[in-house]
Amino acid sequence: MAGTNGFSVSGYGPQRGGLWSQLTARDSMVRKLDWPLLFSALALSFVGSLLVWSATRGRTSLNQGDPYYFLFRHALNTGIGFALMIGTIWLGHRTLRGAVPVLYGLSVVLVLLVLTPLGATINGAHAWIVVGGGFSLQPSEFVKITIILGMAMMLAARVDAGDQVHPDHRTVAKSLGLAILPMAIVMLMPDLGSVMVMAVIVLGVLLASGASNRWILGLIGAGVIGAVAVTALGLLDEYQINRFAAFANPELDPAGVGYNTNQARIAIGSGGLTGTGLFKGSQTTGQFVPEQQTDFVFTVAGEELGFLGAGLILLLLGVVLWRACRIARETTELYGTIVAAGIIAWFAFQAFENIGMTLGIMPVAGLPLPFVSYGGTSMFAVWIAIGLLQSIRVQRPITA
Repeated sequence: MAGTNGFSVSGYGPQRGGLWSQLTARDSMVRKLDWPLLFSALALSFVGSLLVWSATRGRTSLNQGDPYYFLFRHALNTGIGFALMIGTIWLGHRTLRGAVPVLYGLSVVLVLLVLTPLGATINGAHAWIVVGGGFSLQPSEFVKITIILGMAMMLAARVDAGDQVHPDHRTVAKSLGLAILPMAIVMLMPDLGSVMVMAVIVLGVLLASGASNRWILGLIGAGVIGAVAVTALGLLDEYQINRFAAFANPELDPAGVGYNTNQARIAIGSGGLTGTGLFKGSQTTGQFVPEQQTDFVFTVAGEELGFLGAGLILLLLGVVLWRACRIARETTELYGTIVAAGIIAWFAFQAFENIGMTLGIMPVAGLPLPFVSYGGTSMFAVWIAIGLLQSIRVQRPITA
């Protein structure tokens, strides 16, 4: 028989059973973790460390003469992210539900700081805060999390309390207002890629909440009108417009705006079935693909690990999404379902956009590949998301 604290109270308690019995008890946290989800995310980060190392070990202009510079930092970022995941599980998504107003306020303040002299421009996007010691933060990554938590809190409040079957129109409108504010600030940077991800997150959250289809159709229509208006009013920077032009016509300027995409496709195409071998890719060692450790890291997999290695990354991403879908489906509270659905929409779209832009089927949007690309803030954010998914699973009622 098990006690409510997760430890056995019949011969396997803290005094008699020892740590192993406590950890392996039927209702212990360790037993309830989604291990396929955790192992898949870890495997992606491990593969990512090899790809980042291959992409940067010979780039002395980036690695300060140390071929292990980016490998060490990527491993450090992964370790910090893993610790944040553990902290998130320990706190629990229900505890964080009560802290949403504070977390939301902090995320809005951080994105506003980007628009001050503290903000920095990296790779054309004024979306960063330099914190010193070679480290920088991209607050928009944390905004993705707070939008998910904030909208889930508002949309699920009366449903989980039993007062409603589905969120009413007023609640949906309030939740959209909560999301629009930080999205508008991020758009001013401008960071179009992050705004695209946030828009998909909002749609995923509303679909999971059971909101009226009129809201979904209205938002899609508003998105189309907004995209046209942003272009017509000249709110996009020239480099962003050029990226879309290069996507529409890759041969428009092969030595300029179309260079990244063309070189990426050459790298992936040269890998064949099994690849050229790790550290042996001519496109990678020749440094022909820009930003190969971040936005274009998938090209290293395609060239050096081939179709099989790139397929492994897709398989692992698929397992992450599959387990997240299972968690969303099996939780008994709408709040947990919405949070999981927002994370699914985030991971699925960002992975599709990142891989798609390397293949030339999506425009270049400056989005990292979850768990794989080099980057501190993005790594922290995705591991916090894994912590939220694990918390939803751990805190669900036990079934036979």
